[in-house]
Amino acid sequence: MEYTVQKLASLAGVSTRTLRYYDEIGILKPARINSSGYRIYGQEEVNRLQQIRFFRELGLGLDSIKEIVTAPDFDSAIALREHREKLLKKREQLDLLIANVDKTIAVSEGRMTMSNKEKFEGFKKMLVEDNEDKYGKEIREKYGKDNIEASNAKVMNMTQEQFEEVTTLADQVHVTLAEAFKTGDPAGELAQKAADLHKQWLTYYWKEYNKEAHAGLAQMYVDDERFTAYYDKEQPGTAEFLRDAIHFYTGQKK
Repeated sequence: MEYTVQKLASLAGVSTRTLRYYDEIGILKPARINSSGYRIYGQEEVNRLQQIRFFRELGLGLDSIKEIVTAPDFDSAIALREHREKLLKKREQLDLLIANVDKTIAVSEGRMTMSNKEKFEGFKKMLVEDNEDKYGKEIREKYGKDNIEASNAKVMNMTQEQFEEVTTLADQVHVTLAEAFKTGDPAGELAQKAADLHKQWLTYYWKEYNKEAHAGLAQMYVDDERFTAYYDKEQPGTAEFLRDAIHFYTGQKK
């Protein structure tokens, strides 16, 4: 069966503009252009669009997806199995969170008791597993397996107060960074406050802090499109601004 842009967009739940953009960047070309100049998509393109949607749901950027699906050795069956494994991990995380909610409901209704440690155990485990799933390979290569394992253990051993503190710090980093970005000055007082808050946030995860590692992490926010997308979500250029602010903070820039 063949589809026009309109029909495929309707089938897949995406906009026609998205399909045209995918064609422009070479991630999803139509099977052919008909005599009237319309893009026509076949089953192979439908299958690829499904794969692209899968990867997008997992948080991958288009550059990474293009690299994967256009690789000469790309195997859709293997990719689907890997996608399934990631979905199973997500389900485990959601099951853990649901169980935590169920316990909390039972506590509020007086049917059981729940320690403060149990209340936050699920959140901490989700945080560690989600970070491992997204960045585990890269951060192990960059910082070493022992350092990452120590960081994960530090998270799991956080007290309720520490977990609340680091969560609040993360919010403060984003709010301060957004305000600092408006000034356009990564060396300014507000930007340096954001960099210092970022350092404080890191100390809850790292075994020990050092300026070189902090500067290296800031550079990774720019080099890795997943981090860039996270920081640039509200305002493009924020990841680079944070990188520069941290480089001033750590003495990498004068």
